[in-house]
Amino acid sequence: MKTILLSSLNKVFKDKEPNATEFTSFSSLKNENFSFQLAILPEDENQTVLNIKFSSPIAEDITVYEVKNIPGATTKYENLDNFHYSQDIKEFPDLLMPVDGAVSLNNGEWTSLWFEYKPSKAVTGKQKINITLNAGGVAEEKEFELDIIDAELPEQEILFTNWFHNDCLCTYYNVEPFSDEYWKIVERFIKNARERGVNMLLTPVFTPPLDTEVGGERPTFQLVGVKKQGDNYFFDFTNFRKYVDISLRNGIAAFEISHFFTQWGAEHAPKIVAEVDGEEKRIFGWETEASGEEYTHFLAQFSVALRTETENLGIKDRCWVHVSDEPNEKQIEQYTKAADIVKKYFSDFNSLDALSDIRYYTNGLIKTPVCGEDEADIFKAEVKNFWTYYCCTHVHNYLPNRMFAQPSVRNRIIGVLLYKYDAKGFLQWGHNFWYTQYSKQAIDPYKVTDAGGSFPSGDSFVVYPGKDGTPLNSLRHLVFADAFQDLRALKLLESRTSREYVLSLLERDLDIPLTFRTYPHEQSWLLNLRKRINEEISK
Repeated sequence: MKTILLSSLNKVFKDKEPNATEFTSFSSLKNENFSFQLAILPEDENQTVLNIKFSSPIAEDITVYEVKNIPGATTKYENLDNFHYSQDIKEFPDLLMPVDGAVSLNNGEWTSLWFEYKPSKAVTGKQKINITLNAGGVAEEKEFELDIIDAELPEQEILFTNWFHNDCLCTYYNVEPFSDEYWKIVERFIKNARERGVNMLLTPVFTPPLDTEVGGERPTFQLVGVKKQGDNYFFDFTNFRKYVDISLRNGIAAFEISHFFTQWGAEHAPKIVAEVDGEEKRIFGWETEASGEEYTHFLAQFSVALRTETENLGIKDRCWVHVSDEPNEKQIEQYTKAADIVKKYFSDFNSLDALSDIRYYTNGLIKTPVCGEDEADIFKAEVKNFWTYYCCTHVHNYLPNRMFAQPSVRNRIIGVLLYKYDAKGFLQWGHNFWYTQYSKQAIDPYKVTDAGGSFPSGDSFVVYPGKDGTPLNSLRHLVFADAFQDLRALKLLESRTSREYVLSLLERDLDIPLTFRTYPHEQSWLLNLRKRINEEISK
């Protein structure tokens, strides 16, 4: 059988031999996760069962995954650039399935094993990982050497929210919101998200008015209970408190309160249910005028309750509120009405919105605009605290993203760019969106990866729902987490030198400056950059 050690930046396709130099050693910091791959090609029909053994001083902290191929139905999109894999490919290596026993092989097809080291204790120095493979009586031995530098990544400063969809968890696992089983499942998924860089969590005080067709509904998920008596509203924060407690316990640093107005224009209120005369009913929704007296009266009372609750929990300064998601250049007037309401009642909260027209910021409508990365240079020149995001439309001009059909370099480069742009936050909308577009139907994410043909495969989720409510990682999830480790390593080097020194290091030997559109596409450049950063830190 053929074998080759590879970096985490390779995607191994079953019908194509990896075109890469063997990757046999690297370095990391002592509190840093590190991954590499071992690709295997059985060349005999008897080599159908692979047994794996490995030995190392750090063996107890290494997990082995089999990289599983997942369908990628939508890989072509408007304005697609050429930094993509062939449009003819319809299966992509993505799911990381923990290896439990032997691995099945298909003769003549490549399989990749993914090794992840997650340090549980401080270890330094060169650590050899010896791997023995046996298939059909044929044995193969490989060795990887990880040099663990005696330095630690600093805490993550940048805020990262990858929209966390609680209703999708309830739908997939068929559990009721706030049931005992729900709380067990949500904690597992929050813990996993935090381990991979998410430190700001979408917090649905009311059902988020996101990815919902006008007049349609997504399943009700409302952390704050509401009771209406006449013109007065009473709020029950019991489930909100539990959600916050679980989040804090697992390292979440900030809470992103769900949007107070509908997506794409802020014309209506989100769906809100309440107890009225002993009966639960929807009191606001698409039929509610955004700036109408009734909803404004509701927000006036809710703002007092939310302020009191978050102050009592000690998290008010870590809470961020939204007006509406992705308003366009024609919706400024309507957005202004909604923004005035938010400023009136929530002025002492942080606020942010994803949008790509700088006038929303220069007109004072939002404290923190989150621009599409294609507008990064425009917003960076104007905005005090720069945030950016990417989504399905950012598949042109070589913009960083994490689609199935994109090389992993395009995923991981985001850490370097966020450092250069001194970004304070990053947003992506699909951590676990397991519905079709507009949340009309549930999907099986192992079979449908494009929200029912609406988005490029890989846009809407980075984790899979495992058995018993356990999240399973995609390789895209881990590669993105590596990007944030790169960012933290750059911050560490800055603390030991200067920002000017680090910036000069990033662009050494480059003909043009690094931007969201211009960066080297070769994985060798990115790996060599990280190696150089580690060497500088070790000095």
